[in-house]
Amino acid sequence: MSKTKATKKKATKKKVSKKVTKKSASKKVAKKASSKKLSKKNVKSVSEGSFKAQAKKELAQDKHIHPRRLLELSRRIHGNKAKHKIAIDMLERYTGHDIKDFQNQIILTNFHKYIETFNETFDDAYHTKGSAFQASSSKEAHVTIIEFGVGSAMAALVGELVSVVNPKAVLFLGLCGAVHRSLKVGDFILPIASIRAEGVSGHFLPPQVPALPTFKIQKFVSQILVENKIEYRTGTIHSTDFRFWEFDQKFKDNLIDERVLAVEMETAALFTICFVSKVNIGALLLVSDCPMQKGGIKTKESAKEVFKKYTAKHIDLGIQAMKEIATRGEKIRHYTW
Repeated sequence: MSKTKATKKKATKKKVSKKVTKKSASKKVAKKASSKKLSKKNVKSVSEGSFKAQAKKELAQDKHIHPRRLLELSRRIHGNKAKHKIAIDMLERYTGHDIKDFQNQIILTNFHKYIETFNETFDDAYHTKGSAFQASSSKEAHVTIIEFGVGSAMAALVGELVSVVNPKAVLFLGLCGAVHRSLKVGDFILPIASIRAEGVSGHFLPPQVPALPTFKIQKFVSQILVENKIEYRTGTIHSTDFRFWEFDQKFKDNLIDERVLAVEMETAALFTICFVSKVNIGALLLVSDCPMQKGGIKTKESAKEVFKKYTAKHIDLGIQAMKEIATRGEKIRHYTW
């Protein structure tokens, strides 16, 4: 081989090696750039997915949970440790009770009279007043009663807060206005559903989802009513956040069209929020007035009469149901969505 040919071959080899070196160098630069981009994306995804990781860890034992529900769980007390901690603090602050004071069966009410009657019934009643609610507990009965105020917003709040107690059963003892002409003051209603015409439950479930009680709670309360030979009605009620509806004819016409038995303010919120918070809830309502009839709207005097005549029976049924559900009540399973 001549010297000129050998020189040419060396030159071409150098050129090729230079091209290879340049390509590999450009690839390295590209890799570094892409790795930087990826690291940024990873940081972003980690920050966005931190709650998902936490929820996954907490729910690792549940093999059936849909990944799409992790976002939803982060909003719920049972799926968010930070929210759970704040909820305990808030429940203690609002009621004056320590978390250890709450019993496994809880009665919810709107009125002082029910707390007073509870305190008179049990010698061991431990009564406290918090910044917003008041509560009383009996270890003898294994029951706590909470007075939480009036309206769907307060009902939604107490429904979330009691979930930290992890109660076996919750029963709402509420008052309602009769819609059906056959109802009279003093009648009991065991609602099977409530129309969600208030404003708060939409923050928890889509509007097409019905507000339903826990069937086994209502079944048990029904059994207690039958054992006590007390007549009651069952059907759908209407929950609203509209006060003075009694003077709105359009609203009243709508109640008739809906075929509801009665109207009140808290039940739909309680049923909905307790469902998403994994709380077993039922309701036993007492008809306190008949606003659809002439002169049937509740007044200060008629309210006193209702409390005097029917409160003791109403709360006695609630206490009996909650006391006995502790031993006779069936275990209730919550589905994981």
